[in-house]
Amino acid sequence: MSTLTYCKGLPTPLDELNSLGFTKLEMFLAAYATEFHKAVCQTVNHLLSLGDKKFDKSGWNTHIQNKYGFLKRQANGVISSAIGKIDSAKECRVNHIKQLEGKLKSALEWVKKSLKKLLLAEKFYLKPNWINSKTGCNYPLSCWLSDALTNWQALRKNIHHKKRYIAKLQKQIAHLKKAPLRVKVPKSDIFLVGSKDETCGNQVCQWDGDLITIRVPKCLESNFGTHVQSKIGNFERKNSRLPTSGAKTWHFYRKDGKWTVAVQFTPIKVKKRTLDIKWGAIGIDINPSSIGWAYIDYQGNLKLQGQIPLQQGLPKGKQQAQLVNACLKLAILADTFACPIVAENIDFTIKKQQLREKGNQYARMLSGWAYSRFFELLASILSNRGLRLVHVNPAYSSLLGCVKYMKMYGLPSDVAAAIVIARRGMKLSERMPRSVSAYLGVNPRKHVWSGLSKFNNTVVRTGNVVKSRHDYFVIPNWGVVVKDVVERVTVKGKSRAVSKQA
Repeated sequence: MSTLTYCKGLPTPLDELNSLGFTKLEMFLAAYATEFHKAVCQTVNHLLSLGDKKFDKSGWNTHIQNKYGFLKRQANGVISSAIGKIDSAKECRVNHIKQLEGKLKSALEWVKKSLKKLLLAEKFYLKPNWINSKTGCNYPLSCWLSDALTNWQALRKNIHHKKRYIAKLQKQIAHLKKAPLRVKVPKSDIFLVGSKDETCGNQVCQWDGDLITIRVPKCLESNFGTHVQSKIGNFERKNSRLPTSGAKTWHFYRKDGKWTVAVQFTPIKVKKRTLDIKWGAIGIDINPSSIGWAYIDYQGNLKLQGQIPLQQGLPKGKQQAQLVNACLKLAILADTFACPIVAENIDFTIKKQQLREKGNQYARMLSGWAYSRFFELLASILSNRGLRLVHVNPAYSSLLGCVKYMKMYGLPSDVAAAIVIARRGMKLSERMPRSVSAYLGVNPRKHVWSGLSKFNNTVVRTGNVVKSRHDYFVIPNWGVVVKDVVERVTVKGKSRAVSKQA
């Protein structure tokens, strides 16, 4: 079962402060962290030296106890911390290599397309009668009057630098695959692993809701005694899921020059507060500037809709607060209608690997878009309230929203897409108008997305008909638009419609 972690700054009661302005618990944590860091570093080095050999956890636990004067449970915390940091380092190494390989692939594709663009342009201008050509050049030659450089020269220069960038990436990837793993171990970091069979969920760190008592390792008993106590209070949460029983793993670490205490536990199960999705759902479509939402009833009809505005370019703290407020508003809506929230399942990893080949505005927009963080917060907030979050495939949701619902209800594009997402989560139909599917020649035996793929290509060919989202409002009949586009596409000298009738 999944776990939760509650964190808070370590309190410093006035009656516990010494002449230096620190509590006894802070003094103990500072001394214990030094020994704990040494033990974790030695454990990490030992694990890395084993390679494919089996790790003798029991034997190493005994070694840590004898060398550093730790208790068995304290030594378990050392081993767990070391294993976790090694696993994290390995995962980060894999993700780093994967990201670099994605950037390399994107750069190679850009070079290939650019070279092809230059080659086709040169072939066009080598034609004797290129001035009277009806097709035109794919990359016309032009010149800047300021420095007398042509766009071809600029593109060749960019290709040259891109090849240097590719060579750098290839060397970096080759080095990372062969280089030994490096693990970072913080100096002020303490883990005390608990168990459900022990009192208060932890043998060496027990908390009664206000007072915490920590068992001092033998190496520090001469300075701090056998136990250290301090009043840390409660972890105040509006919807607290911290149980009185069960395993509790404690983590003490320094953040911004102050000790922080965190407890990890198995949360209490929350009573389900949402009905089955067939009785209704709230679809959301998140964009950098707003979150569009739409409530769909059990018949698949729109009942209520709205937008939650988002401000871009905020600092990290304000951005976090803005996302939390947006998630809380969605949680109130889901609780009011007692229905789940349906969202798109989108991964921007590949798009972020291609930022170097995109424009600066697009890269700035996508980099500042905290998409994954928003859904982490939304999932956590909904889970604590017994509400459900459903993810669906995002294919053609914006296209269907703009074509079917945007003009019908007079909605912005994100709300129209939210209608499609909610209906998709409810397993409702996504059929196109029959006039559109008839002209496209959609096979009814194939999946509906096959027809949507054809329709999407048709919308791209409309040229001047659809230039922006607002243009979807002015199209009276999509069947007429599709018919005009289909008749203009020729297949071996005949229109597609004529060739199908023959």
